[in-house]
Amino acid sequence: MRKKTIIEIISAFFILLFAYTAFSKLLLQDVFKYSLGMSPLIAPIADLIAWAIPALELGICAFLFFPKTRKVGLYSTLATMIIFTLYISYMIMFTPKLPCSCGGVIRYMTWRQHLVFNIACICLAVVGTRLNRQIEKPQQVSMTPAMS
Repeated sequence: MRKKTIIEIISAFFILLFAYTAFSKLLLQDVFKYSLGMSPLIAPIADLIAWAIPALELGICAFLFFPKTRKVGLYSTLATMIIFTLYISYMIMFTPKLPCSCGGVIRYMTWRQHLVFNIACICLAVVGTRLNRQIEKPQQVSMTPAMS
């Protein structure tokens, strides 16, 4: 399979994932806000986070959708998944009994299942960013003027 096709599949996966979770968080805003409010780490800014996360996820979807902004989208995806994974790790270590504040069917995962899912998503995002970098390098080399 061509690298470009793999990048498009990875981007499509994350677009679906982020759009799905963002819309489910927005549709169940009160539940999402309540769950965030129970987290000792996020409680003070739960109202802000309840709107910021879905907005971030939808913004990343837009970056991933367009080829010209896909690089930013892939790096944003990687950074976001790392942050979400660090949060989940914190929750597992210090407050494992809280409900998950994620959207959609993902909220029905246990904290440990969610951690494994997120680690797999990080690996997928790394593959996407590396393949994207490999595709960009030949184009950058061919654009440089030849020296005589």
